[in-house]
Amino acid sequence: MISNIDELVKRGSDTAKGGFRNEDDVVNKFNNWKSDLDAQDWLRIMEYKLDEIEKIEAVKITGSHKADVQVKIKIFLKDVIAAENISIKLVSNPQGFNQVDKRWVSKYEELWAIPKNIVNTLKLFTGEIPPIYKNTKDSRRMFFNEMNSKTQKDVVEFFEQNKIMVISDILKGRDKMAASWMLIYQKPTNLWTLLPISVVMNFFANGDVKITNLGSLKIGRVTMQRKGGDGGRDTAKMLQFKINPCEIVQ
Repeated sequence: MISNIDELVKRGSDTAKGGFRNEDDVVNKFNNWKSDLDAQDWLRIMEYKLDEIEKIEAVKITGSHKADVQVKIKIFLKDVIAAENISIKLVSNPQGFNQVDKRWVSKYEELWAIPKNIVNTLKLFTGEIPPIYKNTKDSRRMFFNEMNSKTQKDVVEFFEQNKIMVISDILKGRDKMAASWMLIYQKPTNLWTLLPISVVMNFFANGDVKITNLGSLKIGRVTMQRKGGDGGRDTAKMLQFKINPCEIVQ
């Protein structure tokens, strides 16, 4: 599997001709595809023949969707308009992590039909429920490695059994704006990589589900954490999932 990913990464990577700062720049590149060399390369990776394209309309997607940009492509002499939804990851630090999903535990409970005992465990982890033991590392919450062995086992087993669904929901999504591609742009090196979302999902799902030495949960190459920050507001108690997008292109 890894060799296939390496092959796809090599084929889908290049140095940005003009560079870009944000999603708006990607939209503009697609809308100016006739003269923009990056956009032309992206379309080829998506397996479009440039001489068959009649019209392209790209728009920025707003709201809580996994895709950031939608590209509508009209082919000559065809009535069907293809739509490609792209998740964009702009990376300033190759060692940094990128939040891919955050919600209240109750929202994940609805989404994944999480059993009540696991819901309570996750709320202990985020601090929605205060610690049940004294002398925890953080008086506001509990880390997984501070919980008893059965509780730890239950959490690991739930995410092992539901790993594919979890990875799909946090990276691809399941609504009409579900991502079909991920575009990773490394600002320090001016390198972009465009990959099918299925390849990205397979890569980040690869690996065990385990509790880390720091007491968070690792799901393959995805880290699940308490959100934290937010100046101590309640939103710090949300659950978040993070990846390092550069891992797949290194």
